[in-house]
Amino acid sequence: MKVLQVVSSMNPDQGGVCQGIRNTLPAMASFDCDSDVVCLDGVDDTYGVADSFRVIRLGERIGPWAYSKKLRGWLKKSLADYDVVVINGLWTYHSYAVTSVISELRREGVTNLPRVYVMPHGMLDPWFQRHPSRRLKAYRNWVYWKAAEHRTVRYADGMLFTCRKELELAREPFRPYCPKKEVNVGYGVPSPPGFGPQMKSAFLDACPQAVDRPYLLFISRIHPKKGVDLLLRAYAEIAKSKKGTDVIPLLVVAGPCDSAYAQEMKELARQLHLLAATPTVNDNSTPQVVFPGMLRGDAKWGAFYGCEAFVLPSHQENFGIAVVEALACAKPVLISKQVNIWDEIQECQACLVDDDTQAGTNRLIDRWLHLSPESQREMGQAALRCYQQHYRPESVAARFVTALSGA
Repeated sequence: MKVLQVVSSMNPDQGGVCQGIRNTLPAMASFDCDSDVVCLDGVDDTYGVADSFRVIRLGERIGPWAYSKKLRGWLKKSLADYDVVVINGLWTYHSYAVTSVISELRREGVTNLPRVYVMPHGMLDPWFQRHPSRRLKAYRNWVYWKAAEHRTVRYADGMLFTCRKELELAREPFRPYCPKKEVNVGYGVPSPPGFGPQMKSAFLDACPQAVDRPYLLFISRIHPKKGVDLLLRAYAEIAKSKKGTDVIPLLVVAGPCDSAYAQEMKELARQLHLLAATPTVNDNSTPQVVFPGMLRGDAKWGAFYGCEAFVLPSHQENFGIAVVEALACAKPVLISKQVNIWDEIQECQACLVDDDTQAGTNRLIDRWLHLSPESQREMGQAALRCYQQHYRPESVAARFVTALSGA
């Protein structure tokens, strides 16, 4: 089976859409599935990534809609070479182009056309239409849905989702919504590299405050929807309630710190007396939050392998790659019910879950601190089993190929 993945960009800084493609396509090859990617990046824009599959970069992408005058012509010439086309993501020109070209070719009587599937990667989550900060974008999306995007869903042979919750939530925000088929194929995350001492060293070089100290780990964008403010206030509240002899783990908030919001969160930590003006290695009874910046490579994996647990009280998370990376490192996860895979992880007894509110986040941290060391270890073992059962790329690739074959 020959598959064409269509996506606006393969820039890794764009987040989960292109990462999902990179995670899944190599595993699909073992199922006799030959995959190409066409995107609208510049012809020389490899972003330093050496992909194992063919990436066709058409270039000349213009504006926020990511319009490219080359895409329609390329599709008309090339679609017949493929058995299946997967549209990755919505709201930009690539989804409109595929739908319009397929419709045009059908009107012309062309019969050897590929099956078409849409994978929205969380872009139909109702949070994006309901959050007060997105009112203008929500109206824009509503207009665009009525004018064009509903046809992308209606004319496709099926919709592919990263998890069960995403499938259910996609039914809520827009009308008409008439998919012919809905399939939860999952989202594969590669196994982490095995732990090595250089990982611990790299992390401690980036975060010396964690030397000889237990810590909870947040690693993600420092963005309003991630619930960082809830986490800081919860940590401050717990610090007040603990006696001086109680062990309070360090809180490591790892993510890019150059945004205005990240600076706002650092200032909040100072106001809550959690962030020392000159950070030092404190004893275990002293609460502290550190912002080591974005962690990559050995430093990132050292952070995962060394933490007690991973924490993400997000207001909206379609999947949560970092959540699954923590599971793969045998680490329990402390997450909100707005992380769409929470129920799958809870069924495996690999997490603590609560509301994405201040009270819920307070309870989340407090419950973890009151677990016995044995219970924490058992949850870590369950975390690894959860990863192996649900999120290995090989398992996801098998479901993906089955869905694309029309079975």
